[in-house]
Parts: sequence; structure tokens; C-alpha cells
Amino acid sequence: GPMIYKIYLKTEHSDENLEFWLACEAYKKITSQRKRISMARKLFTSYIQPQAPNEINIDSPARKAIIRNMQEPTQSCFDEAQRIIYMHMERDSYPRFLESKFYQKLKHSLQTNSNNSKKV
Repeated sequence: GPMIYKIYLKTEHSDENLEFWLACEAYKKITSQRKRISMARKLFTSYIQPQAPNEINIDSPARKAIIRNMQEPTQSCFDEAQRIIYMHMERDSYPRFLESKFYQKLKHSLQTNSNNSKKV
């Protein structure tokens, strides 16, 4: 499911949202302070800093809070940005995905395959 949604997001040029959200989920599981600092820097340079290669659309207060937290990154320092990105996907891209021809074709093919396997 998530991979199919990610392919769809690439067509909308917004796959960085799902990538960031998934990276945050992995980040929260890091227990080593050294690894957390390294991963926080990667998240920051990839998604948060202005002109980042995969810059996400978050508001200025959330971005500034992350910048402040980069000295001592905590497990929760990306939570607000992750929440904002989740809302973007929930309100914008995911409803469009469910209405897209891409999803409709997939759903139809899965239903067809399911019906065919029941006949065997």
C-alpha cells in the first residue's frame, strides 16, 4: 500500500512528504544519541533547511523550532513537522490518490484477481 501511494506521489511531485514521514518514524526508534544526531542532521539537510533537495512544506515556526533543536536533537524534535506533513497528505494528496485513475485501475485489478482466484 505505502509503496503504491509513494509511486502516485511521485507523479504529483510530492513523494518527499511520505519519505519524510517514514524517515521520522524510523528516527523516533533510534536509541543511540550518536545515531540520533547523525540521522537528525540527514533529515534536516534533506527535508527541512531552505532549498533542501527534498524540502517539505512546513510553516516557519515549525522550521525554526527544528533549527533550535539541532544542537541537541531529541526523539520528538521532528514531531510537529511530521504532524503537518501528515495533515497535508490526509487532506490533499491521499483523497486525490483515492480518486485517481491510478488507484481506480489498481483497485479494479485487485478485485478482478480476487474474483478469479475464488473461481479456482
